[in-house]
Amino acid sequence: MRVLIVDDEALARSRLRRLLVEITPAPSAVHEAANAPEALQALASATARSEPFDVLLLDIHMPGHSGMELARQLQQQPTAPAVVFVTAHPEHALSAFEVNAADYLTKPVRRERLAAALHKVALVAQAHALRQAPAQPEPDLDADTLLITDRGRTERVRLADVLYFKSELKYVTVRTAAHAYLWSGSLNDLETRFAKRYLRVHRNALVAPSAIRCLEKAWGGDDSDGWQLRLFGIEDVLLVSRRQLPVVRALLANKGSGLRAG
Repeated sequence: MRVLIVDDEALARSRLRRLLVEITPAPSAVHEAANAPEALQALASATARSEPFDVLLLDIHMPGHSGMELARQLQQQPTAPAVVFVTAHPEHALSAFEVNAADYLTKPVRRERLAAALHKVALVAQAHALRQAPAQPEPDLDADTLLITDRGRTERVRLADVLYFKSELKYVTVRTAAHAYLWSGSLNDLETRFAKRYLRVHRNALVAPSAIRCLEKAWGGDDSDGWQLRLFGIEDVLLVSRRQLPVVRALLANKGSGLRAG
């Protein structure tokens, strides 16, 4: 994510920049502008370099053109970045959403609240990209879905949507970004059938490699293995066994995609 901070106060810009560095994953680029004209110039330059900004962290009260006026001007541009207002004036919240602001943060901004706002921007961008993508042919259901029967309901779950399988007691949890299903099968059978799709990370878990966001140390708790995975789109964590840790590290290194290993 590429971020442009627009605020006439240097200390406010500096604080936001520090918070952005602490967010995981951190933005790939952070730039600053002290007023609306500087912001418009930065936006134009970034677009000319084919490196447009994804989001503006925009103050409302600034000398000259206000942040609200800048947001209204950007509304006329089809490829304008998302706007997150960052202001000490909560009374402007309603006006902010009238210009389709993605979020509205009040100063002093908390890191967790800023991270949530950027996550919301990312989700909206992903949804827009999916809507714009050309339609894909329907996959072979037998090869690309898992049939799950639960409480009298039978449902096909696309493997492309499954983030992980986790064996718990007599069932296997089948986890997508939206749901957790219970499947009365064997984790070993799943590993055999879908070896090219999923990686064994623990005796009780298989994970889709593309779902891995980061590998990090698991501090505290009863886990003796000491490492865990965080995944895109969900809060769940998966333990990584010592035996599988080298495999997971090798995967992250080979992907070369900027995934963070703790």
